[in-house]
Amino acid sequence: MVSAAKLKRAQNRVVNARPFANKMSEVLGELAGQTTEDFHHPLLDARGDQRYLVVLITADKGLCGAFNTNLLKAAQAFVKANPDKSIDLLAIGRKGRDFFRRRRAEIVGEYVGLTGKGRVEFSEALDVAHDVIKRFTEEEELDKVYLIFAEFKSVLTQRIVVEQLLPVSRDAETAEAAESASEQSQDYIYEQPPAEIFSRLLPRLVETQIFRALLESIASEQGARMTAMDAASKNAGELISSLTLNMNRVRQAAITREIIEIVSGAAAL
Repeated sequence: MVSAAKLKRAQNRVVNARPFANKMSEVLGELAGQTTEDFHHPLLDARGDQRYLVVLITADKGLCGAFNTNLLKAAQAFVKANPDKSIDLLAIGRKGRDFFRRRRAEIVGEYVGLTGKGRVEFSEALDVAHDVIKRFTEEEELDKVYLIFAEFKSVLTQRIVVEQLLPVSRDAETAEAAESASEQSQDYIYEQPPAEIFSRLLPRLVETQIFRALLESIASEQGARMTAMDAASKNAGELISSLTLNMNRVRQAAITREIIEIVSGAAAL
């Protein structure tokens, strides 16, 4: 019941956040198509392919079915798929932090308590985003940043997402711009040069993506917990019914045996 109440609020926040995130990607895609190829930005320029930072979003609590297990499996599969890479972990959530801490993984940062209260504020997401951007821009050896979280589809379905957060792919932005232009054929007029707007919106894109990932993860967690607890309640009810039936059978058998003994004794006398 608690998860059902939290799920409704979390689901509403996810639904309200998606249009803004999609529009942000659309505008950036349009701007990417209008900037020249010699435009450079720390969050846009491609680097090497050796050192990764993985931002893993898990829950702070258990009792939510396979929610945390699926996320941890996805993170382990990503590490196994890149054996020759140096991978650091930034853990959001107690479950992911504890799991990889026991395995001596390189945890460079942790945020515990963001998802446990069932609601995350944009200011909290900004702290995470600024931390990620700072690590990427100041650490020259860091090549890519990946984000692993659970995307909310429905109460029964959560999709594990592994996506590249940084550097922002110019090709992906251009593809989105071409798709949106073909669908809507909108011609934007910008007061400032597109390159200037693009450079200022790139950090906002990272902040929006992390905030949306946190909202998606919280909604997915509450949906998984509600489903798991509902299944546990049904299983407990079925177990109680089965044990009650078995107890009544044993009790009836004992009463029948006692009656037979009394009747047999009376007949013998």
